[in-house]
Amino acid sequence: MQGQTIKLKNRPKIIGSYSIVGPKEGAGNFGDYFDYVMKNDFFGEDTFEKAERKMLESAITGVIQDAKLQTKDIDFMMAGDLLNQIISSSYAARAFQFPFLGLYGACSTMAESLALAALLVDEGYCKNIVCSTGSHFSTAERQYRFPLELGNQRPPTSQWTVTGAGASVVSLNGEGPSITMVTFGKVVDWGVNDVNNMGAAMAPAARDTMLAHFKSTKTKPDDYDLIVTGDLGKLGSEILIDLMEDEGYKLGTNYGDCGQMYFRREQKTLCGASGAGCCATVFNSYIMKKLREKQYKKVLFMPTGALLSTTSTQQGDTIPCVCHAIVLES
Repeated sequence: MQGQTIKLKNRPKIIGSYSIVGPKEGAGNFGDYFDYVMKNDFFGEDTFEKAERKMLESAITGVIQDAKLQTKDIDFMMAGDLLNQIISSSYAARAFQFPFLGLYGACSTMAESLALAALLVDEGYCKNIVCSTGSHFSTAERQYRFPLELGNQRPPTSQWTVTGAGASVVSLNGEGPSITMVTFGKVVDWGVNDVNNMGAAMAPAARDTMLAHFKSTKTKPDDYDLIVTGDLGKLGSEILIDLMEDEGYKLGTNYGDCGQMYFRREQKTLCGASGAGCCATVFNSYIMKKLREKQYKKVLFMPTGALLSTTSTQQGDTIPCVCHAIVLES
C-alpha cells in the first residue's frame, strides 16, 4: 500500500457487466451501449421505489448471465443505492440466495463496491462477487428535494438523477479487464450546502482523491487513455479542471465526466446527469465495451458521492463528499 492506493498483485478481472436504464437515459449519448432500456419509469410496478428495486434485481440477474455463471457461483453481493437505509439494494438482495454486504457511498458506490470486491478476490477470500448500484429520478427527487407534484423550477446548477442500475462481476477466473489498483478517498467538505449544486460540492473530493492517486502511484494524467469522474456534471467538472491545474496537473482531452457526457443538450438537464445509476450504467456499458475491445487500455474510474441526508439538509448542514478510484487495464 502506498498512501491511499493499494496495488493488487493478482489483478482481479471484471468478467461480467450489465446496465438497465429508463427511456430518457436511453435517448441520451450512451443509448446504444445499454443492455436494456425500459419503456417507462414504472417498469411494470405501481411505485417508483418498487421500480428502482426491480431495476437492481434485473441488473444482478443480467450480470450473472453475462459472466456465464449461476447464482450458486456467487460468494457475495455488494450493493447500495440512494434511498434511506439503502432499501432498494436490501430488498433486491432478498430475491437472491447469497450473502449481502450493503454499502453507502452515494454516487461513488460503484467504485466502492468494485474496490472492496477486488481486495477480497485478490486475497483469495472469494471467487466471484456481484457489485451493483442504481438510482431513480423520481425516488431521489422526492426524498432529497421536493415532492414531484410541485413541479419546482430547477436552478441552472442542478442535475438530473439517472434512472438506471448497473452491475459487475469481479473474479480471478474468466476474461475481462483487470482491476490493478484502488485508491480510497477521504471525506472532503468545502462548505457547500446547496442540494441543487452537487457538482460544486463533490469537485473538491475528486481533486483530493485524484491528487492522492497521482502522487502515490507516481503517474500523471497522460498515463491514462481515459480519466472519468462521476456525476460532477458540467459545472463540477469545470471546477475540477481548474483545481487540478492549480496543483500542476492539466487534464486534457482524455478526461471526461459521466454526468456531463450522459445526456444530449436538447434533453435540457442543465448541468447534466447525477445519481448512483449515472456512473454505474456508463461504466457497465460504454467503458466496459471500450476496455473489452481494447480501444481503452488503461482507465482511471473515479465516481464521486455526496454524503448528505434529508436530516442533514433540514438542519442546514454542509455537504461532505467522497471519491474512490479504481484503475482498469485491458
